[in-house]
Amino acid sequence: MVNKIVSLSKDEDFRNLLEGDKVSNKYFTVFFKKLIKKGKNNLNISFVVKKKLGNAVKRNKIKRRLKNIMTEAMKNISLNRDYSYLVIAKQKILTDEYKEIKETLFSDFKRIK
Repeated sequence: MVNKIVSLSKDEDFRNLLEGDKVSNKYFTVFFKKLIKKGKNNLNISFVVKKKLGNAVKRNKIKRRLKNIMTEAMKNISLNRDYSYLVIAKQKILTDEYKEIKETLFSDFKRIK
């Protein structure tokens, strides 16, 4: 069982993830790759929201939504803990409903095996 969600902190980790595989849809792009220095107990995932999407309040709302969805995903679907993930949000995520975003994220993480 995954203990908690851990965010990536090193610049080299972000750069390595951007070179990995990706899955994209209208709400976000998910980059994933196996990193060498990764613990098996935690889920390594980071959320990126660019400044052009809105002010700090809107960007933090998007990150809170995504973290909440990932917490539910850890309970409901089997995530591949060998990978580290980078989720980059797109503009459409602000206007659509939470339920639709959740279903899309769940389907994308089911495709990543």
